[in-house]
Amino acid sequence: MYEERASRVDGAVVWTKTTTGAPGTTPYPVLPDGCMDLLWLGGRLLVAGPDTRAHHPTVPGPGCAGVRFAPGTAPALLGVPAHELRDRRVELADLWPSAEVRRLTARLEAAPDPAAALEAVAVRRAAAAPALDPLLRAVVAGLDAGRTVAATADAVGLGVRRLHRRSLDAFGYGPKTLARVLRLQRALGLVRAGLPYAAAATAAGCADQAHLARETRELAGLTLGAYAALAKSETSQPSGSRTTA
Repeated sequence: MYEERASRVDGAVVWTKTTTGAPGTTPYPVLPDGCMDLLWLGGRLLVAGPDTRAHHPTVPGPGCAGVRFAPGTAPALLGVPAHELRDRRVELADLWPSAEVRRLTARLEAAPDPAAALEAVAVRRAAAAPALDPLLRAVVAGLDAGRTVAATADAVGLGVRRLHRRSLDAFGYGPKTLARVLRLQRALGLVRAGLPYAAAATAAGCADQAHLARETRELAGLTLGAYAALAKSETSQPSGSRTTA
């Protein structure tokens, strides 16, 4: 079962996933969403970088937890540019001092609520990290509203090339890819809400249903029909949850 709640970290979500069966690959893929996650998985602390393609998770034990950060906010907290973690799951000890990670691991192992303990780690790091540049926050808002990359660059006062460089560090990929990812998430959210494919495509900013179908295959590795079926199944969960190393 998957559950999530708003985090005390601005814009973040705390999520948990529990399983009753044997460990193994889950049928629901993690889809690109522009986010990065701090994970507690099988007694290990890991980081899930921003995805450009579907990722098929595995659950190594009875449950796992994560803090999913809003686009652009994790690099300052983690201390690493997002593009270095693109399409990767890495041990937190590869990013932070190993002694610190050992202390945190012991703390989470002893915690009655590992998700809350993991969130506390994120809260402390966020308090010491600089807030997301308002310019980058405006980039996310503009692209998520369906603006073109050129229009978004003009709105924030950056050239397209400079925006691309800033985006690599903050989001893990360029603004064009981020725009595609955010548009797909808008469209699939409408599909989950029961909107017909063609209407969901148009409302999300796709040219037509065929355009949405292509984007779903390329970014999610699924047909629209397969995605809709999974979304209705008992195993469905929001596409941002990262349950694998």
